[in-house]
Amino acid sequence: MKYDVKDLALAKEGKLRVEWATQEMPVLGLIKERFKKQKPLKGITVAACLHVTTETAQLAITLKEGGATVALCASNPLSTQDDVAAYLVTDHKISVFAMKGENTKTYYSHINIAINMSPNITMDSGA
Repeated sequence: MKYDVKDLALAKEGKLRVEWATQEMPVLGLIKERFKKQKPLKGITVAACLHVTTETAQLAITLKEGGATVALCASNPLSTQDDVAAYLVTDHKISVFAMKGENTKTYYSHINIAINMSPNITMDSGA
């Protein structure tokens, strides 16, 4: 698994924030439980260029539980939550390429890494 995040030591804080956000997203939680059992995305690679936040983390985790290989990069480097990015890498083995405030060169490098994973599905939020 490849990744490029600010600091994996931030994962503990990210876990607490993502768990809190989970309570506010019950429908996605139900989908995640169904996906765990059915694995409808087995063999699918998803490249997502989205805001790396607690809410997006829930989506990425749900896709992974569904059997997908997930690569997540930032659609906006200013909205990236570094603790959430670290949590996705350490606890869910999701490839994350995002750092708050990353420069333009790094930003485009991260997008290219996700694209080079030859995704079956791409998701974009303004990249």
